[in-house]
Amino acid sequence: MKKIFFVLALCCFSLITFYCPAASWAEEKKDEAATAEMTASSEKAALTAEKSFSSVEERRLHDTLEQERAGLQEKIKVLADREKELKTLEQEVDKKFEQMEKKIQELKKVQQQTEELLAQKDQAELKKIKDLSNIYAKMAPLKAAIALSVLDDQQLAADLLANMKTKSAAKIMEQLDKLKASSLTTTLSTLSTE
Repeated sequence: MKKIFFVLALCCFSLITFYCPAASWAEEKKDEAATAEMTASSEKAALTAEKSFSSVEERRLHDTLEQERAGLQEKIKVLADREKELKTLEQEVDKKFEQMEKKIQELKKVQQQTEELLAQKDQAELKKIKDLSNIYAKMAPLKAAIALSVLDDQQLAADLLANMKTKSAAKIMEQLDKLKASSLTTTLSTLSTE
């Protein structure tokens, strides 16, 4: 009877350790070692007890407990393997996340450089337009009007006029034909609202 009680206690202990998660992996390892020792001693006791079962019910109970213990040990092995897999996957995800962070930082640097280059380009274009405006403003109004009227780029012509002094731009506009002057006026009005 004491042997059966010992086997039952061992099985209950196994069930408790399986269904109640341990505080840490180290504690689980200690518990596994202790369980292994107890299992070894219980197997010895079981072998001796196996020979001296007092009833069929004891033998059936013993066999059921042994099957459950074997199933629990298999589940513990499967869980340990899955935990290893999860740790490996977690490490891989962490590496990928770090790589993505590095790429994001690199892209931010490239974006900043691109924005700086675009700003420099805009400044250079603005300087060229101002220089051209000064040239057109110093020309005779009739010659400047002829030069502006043959420009294919309406926006450029409007920008040139917009960067001139009002008096110079007015003299040039007087020399343009009515259709071109009205077209440039429309383009100039949209410049100020943008």
